[in-house]
Amino acid sequence: MTVHTTDTPSPDDDAPDRRSLHERIAADLRDEIMSGDLAPGAPLPSTARLKARFEAANATIQKALQVLKDERLVVGRAGASVTVRDHRQRTVRPAAYLAPSAPGEPYRWLAEAAKLGARAQSTLLDVREVRPSADVAAALRLADDETAVLRHQILSVDGEPVELVKSYYPSAVALGTAVAERRKIRGGTPALLAELGFPPRLSTDRVSARVPTQEQYQALRLPTDLPVLRTLRVVYSDDDRPIEATVMVKAGHLYELQYDFVPE
Repeated sequence: MTVHTTDTPSPDDDAPDRRSLHERIAADLRDEIMSGDLAPGAPLPSTARLKARFEAANATIQKALQVLKDERLVVGRAGASVTVRDHRQRTVRPAAYLAPSAPGEPYRWLAEAAKLGARAQSTLLDVREVRPSADVAAALRLADDETAVLRHQILSVDGEPVELVKSYYPSAVALGTAVAERRKIRGGTPALLAELGFPPRLSTDRVSARVPTQEQYQALRLPTDLPVLRTLRVVYSDDDRPIEATVMVKAGHLYELQYDFVPE
């Protein structure tokens, strides 16, 4: 009888977790925090209970808790229990930011943050003409010799950097307008584009989880190399013309995206 073997592991095979023990402990506690099993304001189990649960030494437990503190998921003070931070995770509803702001109104991202009682701020870092990355150039349908105007900003909530944003506009649309000027645009670029004859009609998001780049790691003050959420948003105007492609990067452990759909 011939026996056929395969190198493909079965679903029941347990792949070893090669992370250090304190990283594995932090991962389990992180999941409980983000899923709500450990609610905002709730104390974490005592060190003694964590040592028993994970069969770990006191120093290992403290290293795991320090990871969560660095990630801004928990807070702890000398002589007090470690507790889950109240704003452990923010839910972002992208659809709320798509429509242009009403005349005289602030950019929708700022207005939506204010509704949640948060103090939001956008800082414009750069505005220049560039040749964007391949995926952005393809999204904007740029020819090899065409460029785009980049508007680079960082968004902060309550003084903490939360999102790195790079918005690109075809030079044929943006040059000679306020989009290409290094200044903030009241109401945001959607309102300005609508005034220029390019009203946003459709927006598509491509969301992926990635290891942060050096720029993202530093700008967002990330404590570890936990994945970031990267969204490539493409906005189309009339005749299916792409008028904006934006790359938005958020800390993956601090944010979730909510999309609402109506069945057809």
